[in-house]
Amino acid sequence: MPRRDTRVSNSISRRSLIASVGGALSMPFVARFSPALAAWPQDKPVRIIVPFAPGGPTDIMARVVAAHLSDMMKASFIIENKAGAGGNIGMGEVARAEPDGYTLLITSSAIVVNPSLADKVPYDPDKDFEPISEMGTSPNVFAVTNDLGVNTIAELLALAKKEPDKLNYSSPGIGTTPQLSAELLKLRAGIKMAHVSFNGAGPAVQALLASTTQVGSFALPPAHPHIVAGKMKALAVTGAKRWFDLPNVPTMVESGFKDFVADTLQGFLAPAKTPKGIIDQLASATDEILKRPDIKERLQKAGFEVLNRGPAGMKARIEKEVPMWRQVITEAGIKTR
Repeated sequence: MPRRDTRVSNSISRRSLIASVGGALSMPFVARFSPALAAWPQDKPVRIIVPFAPGGPTDIMARVVAAHLSDMMKASFIIENKAGAGGNIGMGEVARAEPDGYTLLITSSAIVVNPSLADKVPYDPDKDFEPISEMGTSPNVFAVTNDLGVNTIAELLALAKKEPDKLNYSSPGIGTTPQLSAELLKLRAGIKMAHVSFNGAGPAVQALLASTTQVGSFALPPAHPHIVAGKMKALAVTGAKRWFDLPNVPTMVESGFKDFVADTLQGFLAPAKTPKGIIDQLASATDEILKRPDIKERLQKAGFEVLNRGPAGMKARIEKEVPMWRQVITEAGIKTR
């Protein structure tokens, strides 16, 4: 797709979200910059690569964080959406970038899933990145069109078994946790649904809204406003508990699937060997942003659970989830190439 290079402050499609999470942060943070790093990030813009199409959960999180980094550091933090190959194009670009603090990455669980989907990916999740923050997660949600006549997971399964060639489902792409969640449902329930893959959550959600697909499996943030507005029907979430403002939507465990818990990570990283001083500044700034009650509340309402666990949390997440998702992918027999 065409390269998208947009200054966060001028983003039209997400301006209302960014504006609602608060204005500029306080100046004292700037004073804590190391004198040795005084030239960073003052002399040129900092690129934050989002390896997916605009409108998805990673893009939403990235634009909120980038807007406030710009305010705090009095510098330009620019979002570049580089979708393709399930996120591998954008993640590979960051892995190969100069470790100078001017190319960063905000990504999803694709970073821990993709290495098990293909024989070769253009990055090593353990060796090619410096973790900055495990910012948050989102449960996935199974949703259907309003005219399908389905109100529960049990009713969806009954329809799939009665008419095995009727249903297809949209997801943000092969190997995303929403797609893996849907394939796991198919395996455990013994049903068929054709997968319609998109280059990000935004287009996948639009396919369900347009009834191009009958079923959708998404991370919660891009679907949440449409569920609340009644434009699609949520059948279940894949989190450990019900979402706070969707009290009538059960979890998959409540729907009869033992241990069916899965979520989508939102992580912040830099290329390996980026100076520790820069990593520390970014981690500290991100921590301050995500601790703000107004930002935390707004992100929660958008479908995120804010974790804010810093570099150590992100590192631990990578170490845990690479083997976890490898097992799911192997059992489901999913490969991209």
